[in-house]
Amino acid sequence: MNVTITLTQSLKAVDADAWDRCATGTPDEKGEVDNPFLLHAFLSALEDSGSAIAETGWGGAHLLMHDDKDELIGAVPAYLKSHSRGEYVFDHSWANAYRRVGCHYYPKLQIAVPFTPVTGPRLLVAPTSQQDESREQLALALKNVAAKTNASSVHATFVTEADLKSFSAANYLKRYDQQFHWVNDHYSSFDDFLESLASRKRKSIKRERRDALSAGITMEWVTGSDIKEHHWDAFFEFYMDTGSRKWGSPYLTREFFSLIGERMAAKILLVMAKRAGRYIAGAINFIGFRTLYGRNWGAIEHHPFLHFETCYYQAMDFALAHKLTSVEAGAQGEHKLARGYRPVMTRSAHFLRDPGLHQAVANYLEEERAYVERLGGVLSEHLPFRKAKSLNSDLANTSGDDEDDL
Repeated sequence: MNVTITLTQSLKAVDADAWDRCATGTPDEKGEVDNPFLLHAFLSALEDSGSAIAETGWGGAHLLMHDDKDELIGAVPAYLKSHSRGEYVFDHSWANAYRRVGCHYYPKLQIAVPFTPVTGPRLLVAPTSQQDESREQLALALKNVAAKTNASSVHATFVTEADLKSFSAANYLKRYDQQFHWVNDHYSSFDDFLESLASRKRKSIKRERRDALSAGITMEWVTGSDIKEHHWDAFFEFYMDTGSRKWGSPYLTREFFSLIGERMAAKILLVMAKRAGRYIAGAINFIGFRTLYGRNWGAIEHHPFLHFETCYYQAMDFALAHKLTSVEAGAQGEHKLARGYRPVMTRSAHFLRDPGLHQAVANYLEEERAYVERLGGVLSEHLPFRKAKSLNSDLANTSGDDEDDL
């Protein structure tokens, strides 16, 4: 194809509708977008709020591919990174290896949705008959961008299987990891889900839900136009408390939450816990057509099992009530297994410009992939269900621990 590929430092320079057409491909029959994190509204809110900008180590370097009619037919959310925080796929040992041989690992070119460990397209292409070719062109173009910007490497995290195929064709390395997702196996209610569990696990979850609310705590779902600034004020206090205690530098600014509230409130669910007339804990979720995506949580009072109730069980209740097929509750956490969340493979793609280090990482990843695949099998044997259930094939096949994650 006769195309032109350019870079932009900010999504302000990109038409939102044109970007979303690439980000979503062909929307479903209801015009819904299943993965809200790729939308222009979400990514631009990260930039406009000062959460993901060059000053915080996320310098925009987004690829734009136009055809000969100057229509946007492809894009990549890309960032020149000066550190490896907020990515959930850890490469600190690779950075150390670079340093030991006298090379610079940063800047690196990161292909990701900042602070968001959710699988989705990274090589965004408009719905045409040449989507595979467009993806391959974008994967190759990223190598050229790395060379021109003196980036050591290219890292695309939480990619789809289709994207991984295109990256692999361009000699990127494959990396696997695990998450835990809850699958709505046609349950009519939460009690129906509980009936699918072994007796001991069923009793444990019932006790956790009861104990979580025993101090007079009530739960609220707030979404759409019902979300007001006082909800964001309360939630941001929870978010800051959790982040400040665990690593001292929360990623998201207060303005970010107001911006997504303005731009995409219909795709947001706040689960808020209230006691004695004030909010004491909360979790933010994003609503897709098929999936509920749990993201950040926090609390200013600490009660047994409140975390599980706010983040996991309430999300499952919402998914059941709205006939969603799954809940993705963020990165890592084997404790989710006992609560009905199943192991799911995630994928990333990596290219290191230094041939020697690229080969060394390739050798390491070959062993790591084998370990992750074995681990998935072991974890699947410990699912809490009464009868062995096969993993949902779509989740199992398609889809690193930042503590603000659920």
